[in-house]
Amino acid sequence: QVQLKESGGGSVQAGGSLRLSCAVSGSTYISNLMGWFRQAPGKEREGVAAVYVGSDVTVYADSVKGRFTISRDPAKSTLYLQMNSLTPEDTGVYYCAAAKDAPPASLLDEMGWDSVFGYWGLGTQVTVSS
Repeated sequence: QVQLKESGGGSVQAGGSLRLSCAVSGSTYISNLMGWFRQAPGKEREGVAAVYVGSDVTVYADSVKGRFTISRDPAKSTLYLQMNSLTPEDTGVYYCAAAKDAPPASLLDEMGWDSVFGYWGLGTQVTVSS
């Protein structure tokens, strides 16, 4: 089992930045793919960014490319999401997630991000005001 706990959410004005953290504990060795998702009010959860643990290859949703950066610190067992140039459309609950089986990055969109990840945190709220 893998336990995930997010932190770093909050309220920020448009154009601002936030850095989310996800503390990973438990059987961390089984996580081959780590990611961040978000769910806006009234919308489905969507994948935002992912990183392959073995290669550090990263994948981003088109809506956040160039603004968000996913990274990890294995020594601290922590996953990060640096979010810059935030807009009100970035508002939502952000979830950290982990997957044991990692498909090729080229297939992640085709398979659907939600179907790949099996471990989830409880989420942290991000609110961006205009």
